[in-house]
Amino acid sequence: MINKLTYLLFSIFLSALSFSQEMSVKNPIELNALFSDHMVLQQSSKVSFWGSCTPNDTLSVKGSWGGKSSTLVDPNGNWKLDLETPKAGGPFTIEIETKFYKKSLVDVMIGEVWLASGQSNMEMPLRGWPPNDVINNSKEEIEKSDYSEIRMFTVQRQLSLKPMKTFKGSWKASSPETAAEFSAAAYFFARRLHKTLNVPIGIINSSWGGTPVEAWTSSRQVKKTGDFDSILNAINFVDNQKGISDWFSKWKSLDIPVGDKQWDELVVYDSEFKQVDYDDSQWDEVYLPGQFDAIIQTDFDGVIWFRKTVHIRDLDSDYTLAIEAIDDMDVIYVNGNKVGSFAGTHYSNSKRAYKVPKTFLNKGANTIAIRAIDVGGPGTFKGPMLLISDSGSKISLSGYWNYRMSAEIYKSKLYLYGTEHLNLNDKPTSIKVNPKLPTVLFNAMIHPLVPYTIKGTIWYQGEDNVGRAEQYKRLFPGMISDWREKWNYDFPFYFVQIAPFQYHGENNTALDQSQKLREAQRITLNTKNTGMVVTMDIGNFNNIHPSNKQAVGNRLAGLALLNDYGKQIVASGPLFKGIKRQADILVVNFDQIGSSLISKGNLRGFEIAGADKVYKTAEAKIINNTIELSASTVSNPKYARYGWSDKAVPCLFNFEGLPASSFTSE
Repeated sequence: MINKLTYLLFSIFLSALSFSQEMSVKNPIELNALFSDHMVLQQSSKVSFWGSCTPNDTLSVKGSWGGKSSTLVDPNGNWKLDLETPKAGGPFTIEIETKFYKKSLVDVMIGEVWLASGQSNMEMPLRGWPPNDVINNSKEEIEKSDYSEIRMFTVQRQLSLKPMKTFKGSWKASSPETAAEFSAAAYFFARRLHKTLNVPIGIINSSWGGTPVEAWTSSRQVKKTGDFDSILNAINFVDNQKGISDWFSKWKSLDIPVGDKQWDELVVYDSEFKQVDYDDSQWDEVYLPGQFDAIIQTDFDGVIWFRKTVHIRDLDSDYTLAIEAIDDMDVIYVNGNKVGSFAGTHYSNSKRAYKVPKTFLNKGANTIAIRAIDVGGPGTFKGPMLLISDSGSKISLSGYWNYRMSAEIYKSKLYLYGTEHLNLNDKPTSIKVNPKLPTVLFNAMIHPLVPYTIKGTIWYQGEDNVGRAEQYKRLFPGMISDWREKWNYDFPFYFVQIAPFQYHGENNTALDQSQKLREAQRITLNTKNTGMVVTMDIGNFNNIHPSNKQAVGNRLAGLALLNDYGKQIVASGPLFKGIKRQADILVVNFDQIGSSLISKGNLRGFEIAGADKVYKTAEAKIINNTIELSASTVSNPKYARYGWSDKAVPCLFNFEGLPASSFTSE
């Protein structure tokens, strides 16, 4: 009997020892970063869980509310399952376990989950970016941010040329200690939802300032546009280093200069380009001011020349050539004469104001040649770009300039193209991974989130696509469809229309572009299950980052409350519907008029045109919740538009105080 008892105890000891040894090995259960303590899950849904574990193990996920689901880990160690969630509530505990291993998640809430994405106006935190970019009442808002049932997961920045599975970030409950780093627009969206619905709100914030819509779109969708074939081909062949090396092996090279003196004395055998009689008729064109280093679809670092002919009538005084900034360096010649330079990477934000003696100038045609050097990041000319006489007259230098590269930076060397014939069609495209490249943010900051169950998406972006409005009309709806396809359902998608802001530095409304991007966003409302927040009344002509993020978040929440949560509210300002002609009057009809159309101040900003599309200021009247437009100089009106400028001042609202979007009927 003793022997049997001893044997039994010994067997139990061995089993316990074996289990202890098993447990001492690293826990093989791995979860996507979104599945962590303090997370929020979508209520009353089958939510997706996924991760990795030991191949062929049986794995289960149990929620303390009673939900349970099991699956078999596949031979590659991957698993995915759906777990039913109850109505909103919490906190709950979730256990993920196999035969020998377990992971527990605590303080889990069940509520409403939204994805927030876009560029800097979505990324901008509740603390702002002082001293210039601030949030209204930021300090007070942070102090009263103690909402334990509002949770935010901020996806850390990362880039990838291929779809990724992993990322970094963590869930944070809102409090004065954490909320300062929350996306301000997303926080105010969540706060209104939480206060109205009285349920936990989870926000997944995946945003990055200064990024275009194509960076947030998958390769498959971007290919459909046909606009980025060259760069996509280059991305697909990133290992084509031999072809790139062969290209650069054809050219002489120098070490990258160090310090201002070396940059100032840099010789790349391109001095012919400054001469008045040099024939630049075969050069390409680029519009300045603007970014100049993306002219060959991939970022270019190196030396680029720009040439332009300017006509001058008044030679009674000297002039000053003024440019707000050139990133990074420059040397400028007028009729072959050097008038000024900045050599050194620390001058990229310095104002250029070079004296041009009248003895350098001709009455009539004058040649301006600029040698610019960009050593990394966006290379830009910032306006205004002007020739200013000492008597005060101004000549704009904005417009199209001829350009050509004369040297390129590659792998810490400067390769010299000089002035000999250069056929860039023969050059293999090299990739410098940056957040403006197509697909790189989708791959790294959206793809890893799929298929985490979300209620919908809020989006604030567009500034980086200003100047490409026609393209945006295709890219933006395509991105929305792309994301919905990846999540496999048509979730609501609510976006913010960019605010009025002048993207050029000239006193010339003919150069305005932001209204065209706003129109592209308005047209995106033709995509089903979308909504748009208009910010015509809360922008800042002097700052691309409006400070009133409270209104942005509240208006986004209004769209969700109306469309997804059954609240009978007015959530949009008036939206252009169509026009009818009555004799010499155009009658404009609107959707979303709320209780009625109203004006704040005089009705202004309306224009009409005939078939010639020459617009004239129109007299506007509100008649029976329509706008009647007329102009004595337009006898057969055909087209109408409103707020059609960078610095549009809103005057048309609905009774509920929401502004009308700018529009054109063309």
